[in-house]
Amino acid sequence: MNDTWVTLVGNAATPVDFREAATGATARFRMAVTPRRWDREKQAWADGHTSFYTVWAWRTLAANLAGSVSVGEPLVVHGRLKVREEQRDGTWRTSVDVEAVAVGHDLTRGTAAFRRVLRADPSLTAPQGRREPGRTGRQEPATVLAPVS
Repeated sequence: MNDTWVTLVGNAATPVDFREAATGATARFRMAVTPRRWDREKQAWADGHTSFYTVWAWRTLAANLAGSVSVGEPLVVHGRLKVREEQRDGTWRTSVDVEAVAVGHDLTRGTAAFRRVLRADPSLTAPQGRREPGRTGRQEPATVLAPVS
């Protein structure tokens, strides 16, 4: 299968919308990408037109996004480009989405402290047939429980 892979460098424009469903966790947010170029005549940086993309993530990446990304933070997103066209109210609209496989903070514009999330054996932390509820906002790393012998 031929996919179009892209890497976006920009800022989180909206909060991460995290949802836990029967099919698994999903998250989405809008990302603003503004190109900059050096204007020789004005001897200053000039901003180009801002493009907005909807970034989608699933499973573990979705949960980690919800606990790590806030509006305005500089990000690097790598994933599959999806362009959708649909007609609404008699007009055609184009949506540009990225199915993310990797997201990180742009370290050329700041620092970050990485925390590995440890996943526990679900049979040790939640009763059978129950899923752990999803969270929004910043998350602390999950606690790992070990069986007691």
